[in-house]
Amino acid sequence: MADLPIPDLLILDCDGVLIDSEIISARMLVDELARLGVAIDLPYVARHFLGRSYPTVMATIRREFGLDLPPEFEARYRDRLLEAFERDLRIMPGVAAMLEALALPVCVATSSSPRRVEMSLRLVGLWDRLGQVTFTASQVARGKPAPDLFLFAAAQMGADPARCLVIEDSLTGIRAALAAGMRVWRFTGGSHMGPETPDEPDDARPERRFAAFADFYTLAPEFRRAS
Repeated sequence: MADLPIPDLLILDCDGVLIDSEIISARMLVDELARLGVAIDLPYVARHFLGRSYPTVMATIRREFGLDLPPEFEARYRDRLLEAFERDLRIMPGVAAMLEALALPVCVATSSSPRRVEMSLRLVGLWDRLGQVTFTASQVARGKPAPDLFLFAAAQMGADPARCLVIEDSLTGIRAALAAGMRVWRFTGGSHMGPETPDEPDDARPERRFAAFADFYTLAPEFRRAS
């Protein structure tokens, strides 16, 4: 396999890439909406909500179902979700070893809230490594699929967007990275996906896809720090 251009910056999504959280979040949202009489399933969540910020998800629910969410809904959902994370959240296999060997500057760009991403990364032992270079949708005007968050992360890290490589799991995130003029690989190894994930549509086509971080340096050995 030919060597790839070495990027100046690796930008990692969090949920579904660093941490195996998307299936937990999806199940919690399905359960909470069922309490209000709204019946959706996990495939619906994957199609419409994966990779999007909480305010965007709530706005979509209000619009699509004509639902006036009670004031306590958001706090209850977030609190129950974080409780579930404390019980069940796991780091994605191979992530820690990949980061340890990485020769590139790295940052995180996530649709999660600051509170949620900090708790998540602390739970899996990544906050000390990544906390100071973690950027959230709360810091930009428009969340994914707009390019704002990725462009903001690149600017904060002093990197040319054209020299950045993004690792994303969601079509929403892939579209955001492409809109930012960045290269993007798709990770399909989360519990909510898998190697049989269907091909991406033309407007969300990644440069590569991979299903295990153990394969990361097989795809790009030049990204590994010299031992």
